[in-house]
Amino acid sequence: MTEMELNIVNMYPDILNLYGDLGNLIAIKQRCLWRNIKVNVENFTIDNETNLNEADIIVIGGGADTGQNIVSKHLTQHQKVLSEHVEDNKFLLAICGSYQMFGTTYIDANKNKIPCLEIFDIETISEENRLIGNIIIESNLELKNKNIIGFENHGGRTYHDYKSLGRVKLGNGNNGKDKTEGMIYKNFIGSYLHGPLLPKNPELTDHIILNTLKKKYSVDSLSPLNNNIENNAHNAIERQIYINK
Repeated sequence: MTEMELNIVNMYPDILNLYGDLGNLIAIKQRCLWRNIKVNVENFTIDNETNLNEADIIVIGGGADTGQNIVSKHLTQHQKVLSEHVEDNKFLLAICGSYQMFGTTYIDANKNKIPCLEIFDIETISEENRLIGNIIIESNLELKNKNIIGFENHGGRTYHDYKSLGRVKLGNGNNGKDKTEGMIYKNFIGSYLHGPLLPKNPELTDHIILNTLKKKYSVDSLSPLNNNIENNAHNAIERQIYINK
């Protein structure tokens, strides 16, 4: 049997790693290694541009406005390859600030217009009061456990007409008004959920791995893992969120 391997590019880990978003990369890598799937990781940042064309999965974390300002102009230089990655149905996970930057418009807290990739018709406008706290959403993905948990802390209010990652059950989501959180387009997932997101939600991690392997190797399932620890942790956090609401 051919050895399976995945190439993952972690973009701006030195700048966009708010609330431990590096954990998303770690979760994907570890759950692959437990299944004997080889993982090659490349870090991409301003002074170290690795080849995005070879990536099966791209992960981009969140950052404060200062971090976004630092990377925004640099990121837009790679608009074409990122757009091609998305349209080729390859996975890309963008968290918080990087999710915003895939849109057409982002107005920061100082009313400055930040350069965006303009890949999606997404508008984000910062407001004075931040949306902060634990969040539970009911996922629009085909997951056995529909509830996704995380932590949000964003001043931006995001609006779009794409399919959302999920419906807000507790928390604020994209804008605190329409009960949506994040967005899905092909195998692009944008979300405000830190936590970090993937270690708290192992089924979502496996969804990313499986759909990446489907495209690259035409596999239709993952070898099962014992998720007792992960599921117990997820359920305990979810219960605590409801208790503290």
